[in-house]
Amino acid sequence: MGIKTVKFGGSSVADGIQLNKIKEIVEADSDRRYVVVSAPGKRYDGDNKITDLLFMCKAQADHNIPYRQLFQVITDRYSAIKYNLGIDADLDSRYDEILAELENGCSEDYIVSRGEYLSAVLVAAYLGYDFVDTKGLILFDSKGRLLAEETNKALSEELAKHECAVLPGFYGSDIKTGEIKILSRGGSDVTGSLVARAVNADVYENWTDVSGLLMADPRIVDNPKPIEYISYMELRELSYMGASVLHEEAVFPVRLANIPINIRNTNAPDDPGTVITTESTYENSKVLSGIAGKQPFTVITVYKNMMNKEVGFVRRTLAVLEDLGISFDHIPTGIDSLSVVIESAELEDHLDEVLQEFNSRLHPDEITVVPDIALIAVVGMGLSRSVGVAAKITAALADAGINIRMLNQGTSEINVILGVESADFKPAIRAIYAAFVD
Repeated sequence: MGIKTVKFGGSSVADGIQLNKIKEIVEADSDRRYVVVSAPGKRYDGDNKITDLLFMCKAQADHNIPYRQLFQVITDRYSAIKYNLGIDADLDSRYDEILAELENGCSEDYIVSRGEYLSAVLVAAYLGYDFVDTKGLILFDSKGRLLAEETNKALSEELAKHECAVLPGFYGSDIKTGEIKILSRGGSDVTGSLVARAVNADVYENWTDVSGLLMADPRIVDNPKPIEYISYMELRELSYMGASVLHEEAVFPVRLANIPINIRNTNAPDDPGTVITTESTYENSKVLSGIAGKQPFTVITVYKNMMNKEVGFVRRTLAVLEDLGISFDHIPTGIDSLSVVIESAELEDHLDEVLQEFNSRLHPDEITVVPDIALIAVVGMGLSRSVGVAAKITAALADAGINIRMLNQGTSEINVILGVESADFKPAIRAIYAAFVD
């Protein structure tokens, strides 16, 4: 018997119909022994996610606004699932416990985590699996940072006691105080990955409402082709540049353990989805795996004669950003110029301060600022062994009348990053996709 860890997202646990699909999926493969669930998501357009309702409930409680009616709306969602499916689960006592904590001024992390908590209790009872709380198993330090090795040890020891279990995603607890701590949005993906590593799973199945990854954003490119196989490294590049099917931090625990991820569709369980695996086992004859991008960025370029001979120039440039708490994405350079590419949201109201510090510490000949730049990543393991990729990209954009403001190929040779005006963002992606795929 093998082991599969499966994670079901919010859309997969939204109501009784979806839970019935989960049961069919789990029972179809006896290797699916460890299940991680999110809080119920939207059932239809205009509906609310349980997590959002819990945030609202806490906000109302903190501002002395009546919140019991909203809390009743939340509990009614779970109770409806319970009674519609005939699940034997004690939810009432758990509702009372949560309400009491809310009345006593519990933390926001605690109340928000209860969406996943109640979901896991319900799913465990429906599947006949053990319920295992992630409090005390997924561990954080006092600054809210995940303790990966301590978590792996705690999960491994606990799950060894359970042949089959359901765990709530999204949260854990402080290793010293035991207080509930939550991961960022999409954190259930991370929980599933941590569980897969802890039980040394053969595969981590991430079930959502799409049949895997697509080669481009379907809101930009009509009917983009699905990605059947992709490496962890490629996924990291695409996730960073905006592909959002899988939480990017979920990659690392399974990558450490060399466990493949299979992204599947709860509503189309026969679809094979996308398999994400290591570079060493990943084989793909295609040049391009995917295209992704995001915007807007601001490019600040510093010009100084003989800059390349000035020791410490790059360090002083980046020290300005470090001192102001601003992260950067790229630093293209020339002999006498250096550009920093920064997400515009990172700069906010700090642009004048950055320019002032650059002038003070770097003594440049000139500084230019170009706003509203979009970055596009062309990603594929085949890029490193293909001749003329950059030429193909530039030709496609030239034919579309799009000017390239920046072009850079990473040293890993699996991605080409280019910058275009934000107004050209979508046309550029369409042009590149057509050049490689159509």
